[in-house]
Amino acid sequence: MIARRYRVSGRVQGVSFRAWLQDEARHAGLAGWCRNRPDGSVETVLCGAEDDVAAMAARLQQGASHAKVEQVEDLGETDLVYGDFEIRPTG
Repeated sequence: MIARRYRVSGRVQGVSFRAWLQDEARHAGLAGWCRNRPDGSVETVLCGAEDDVAAMAARLQQGASHAKVEQVEDLGETDLVYGDFEIRPTG
């Protein structure tokens, strides 16, 4: 298992991006979390099998139907997360 952190920029707040991400991550069997950032981006940690994390990271580029993703930045490996995929408060 691996865990990677990403920052998604563009029109990703107020368009159900986090709810979409939670649904997609759960469907893919991933653990982790996502949250809005004060700068208007969304930060996420995806944890699971390397191929599943890579596939979900690629889906971040598409995003929710009303989102307009401009950039997905890979912030590197991070600590493993176990359990479910949650939406956290803005941080």
